[in-house]
This record gives sequence, structure tokens and C-alpha cells, in this order.
Amino acid sequence: MSDDLKKGLEGVLVAESELSYIDGDEGRLVYRGYEIEDLAERASFEEVLYLLWHGELPTASALSTFEDELAANRTVHDDVLDTVARLAEADANPMAALRTATSMLSAYDDEDGEPGTRAEDLAKGKRITAKMPTIVAAFKRLRDGDEPVAPRGDLDHAANFLYMLNGEVPDDKLAEVFDMALVLHADHGINASTFAAMVTASTLSDIYSSITSAIGTLKGGLHGGANQNVMAMLREIDESELSVVEWTRNALQEGKRIPGFGHRVYEVKDPRAAILGDQSRALGNASGELKWFSYSQVIEEFMQQETGIAPNVDFYSASTYYQMGIPIDLFTPIFALSRVGGWIAHVLEYQEDNRLIRPRSRYVGATDQTYVPIEQRE
Repeated sequence: MSDDLKKGLEGVLVAESELSYIDGDEGRLVYRGYEIEDLAERASFEEVLYLLWHGELPTASALSTFEDELAANRTVHDDVLDTVARLAEADANPMAALRTATSMLSAYDDEDGEPGTRAEDLAKGKRITAKMPTIVAAFKRLRDGDEPVAPRGDLDHAANFLYMLNGEVPDDKLAEVFDMALVLHADHGINASTFAAMVTASTLSDIYSSITSAIGTLKGGLHGGANQNVMAMLREIDESELSVVEWTRNALQEGKRIPGFGHRVYEVKDPRAAILGDQSRALGNASGELKWFSYSQVIEEFMQQETGIAPNVDFYSASTYYQMGIPIDLFTPIFALSRVGGWIAHVLEYQEDNRLIRPRSRYVGATDQTYVPIEQRE
């Protein structure tokens, strides 16, 4: 591979952004100047959405209006829910169901401004963000043989999703932890799914197409699907007769990759992993069952000693979600419910000074082939 070829576009700058800053050497993540630790501890997901989309934290009045607008757009058209029901009956992959239903939303979205303008795309983005939790919760309930639970306007974004998922209002601790998880996943620079959304938007396609592209990209095991792989590993360890260290050592010796470790950007521990690790432990203490956190902690310590590789956000989000009673195959759709805020923000930002994203490849194939009629081919 030649020196000027950047496989995976690693290290290639494609845009300037004011949205999120990552310091991989120091383990820092910043949204529009605010440290992620500060936002996770003190800001709601709705505040972070407003910050990403509008460039500043909202006043109390602006936040109240924003929350009301999101709540008013949570209902999903019956035709979309019918499709979700058919996908659930077919036992479709939850991310495939979310991708299909999100794309379908566009058919029932009336224009309320000039098409293609920032105001119109922001309004549509708000509706997409409000409706995606309804889709995911309905899919889960329909798959389980239950009726979907209609959204409530008096609950915040995080609590409403858990209510629609389980049919009961979550306690304050669960709602708080879930809201924090949404904040932590809202944006992370130009990652694979965000770039996919930007590529689609750069063609001047609509925002529904951009978000659908992003969902399809997030579905992959090297991106959003990693947290599911972490929990599958923890359950396998739990069912094994080996100790956590023995299992992990054997996996490394067999050349297996330990999910939830390593990151293209971070050289040290992902700051989001540190925050979610604390929440995983808190949930374990609250339930009296610490094994999932304990397994994770032992693996982290062993990996640090043996490989020097630190965990990323997926590593502790797995045990956090699992202890909240969320099915493993919904971990990645939940990632999407949060990251849609960042996708929309990056699309809006990129289109302010849009240029079609069109990289090139170097041709290395044959150049002197001669066409042979089909009857002469052997």
C-alpha cells in the first residue's frame, strides 16, 4: 500500500466542525466547548440536542418550548406501525426494522417550509428524533406479542422511551441513567455513521435519506453493533466454567478480538466508558447483583496489563443497558436514538458550505485486456 493511500480514510480531514472535539491522547470529549463529564452529570438529553442543533444551551423558556415540540411529534402514523408489526412478526433485525420505518416516515411528513432549507431540515430532524423511540419500543412490544404503548407528553425523552418499552413509568434512577447514556452517545465527531449521513446530504438529498444511510452504517458490528457483542461475551463468560481471566486469556491466545476495546481515535480510556462504568456499578449495587460490572472490571484490568488497550464506550454501555432490562438486540437501536442528534447536527452544519463528497480510488487492475466472443471462451 502506497504512502498516500489512506485506507479507511484514517487521518484524512474532510470538514471543519464546531460540534464535538475529541482529544484521543488525553481522553477528552467536548460538545461545543462543554466537557462530556459536565454535560452527562448536569444536562438532559433535550438540552444536549438543543446545544448541538442551535449552538448554545437553551434558556428555561426555550428548553420548555423545545421539549413540548419533541413531545408533540412522538406519535407515528398507523401505516408505519403496521409495517413495524409485519417486521416484528417476521422477526426482522431491529436495526433493519428501524431503518425501514425511519425511511417510511418521509412519506407521511408534510413540508412546513421551503424544501431543503435549514429550517425545514431542522423541523424534520426534530420529528425524526421524536418518532424513532416510538418505533423501537413498538417493535419490541409487537415482537413480544404485546400491544404498542402510546407515547406520553408529560415524560421527558428518556423516561418516555422506557415507559413505551415496558408499559410502566421508570423509577427516577433508571430514567436518569438512560438519559445520561443518551447524552454520552449523542455525538462523536465524524464517525462512520455520521460520515455516511454527510455523504448522502452532500448530494442534496433529503434528511430522511441521510438518517437512513446513517442507521444502515451504525448497524455494523465494527460500529454500533459492538455493544451487543460485549454483552454476548459477558454472558458466555457467565456460563463458562473458566474464570474471567482464564476465559479472556484463552480468547486472546486463540486470536479473538475482545469486543469493547480499542478505538480509532482514543489512545487512552474513552471518557464515556469511565462514566458508564460508574453507572453500571451503581445499577449493580441497587439490584444487589454486581456480577456483570465485576466481570467487566476484571476484563478491563486484565486487558490493560496484557495489551495496554483501554475500553471504549461500548464496553460498559452493554452491562448498563442489560441491567436496565433492555434486550441485547436493542442496544444498537438505542445508540441510534441518541446519535440521531449528532447526525442531524452534522448534516445541517455541512450543508451550510456544501460540497459533494466524492473521494477517488487508485486503479490497480489490468489495462490491456482484449474482448473474446463468448463462443470462443474456455
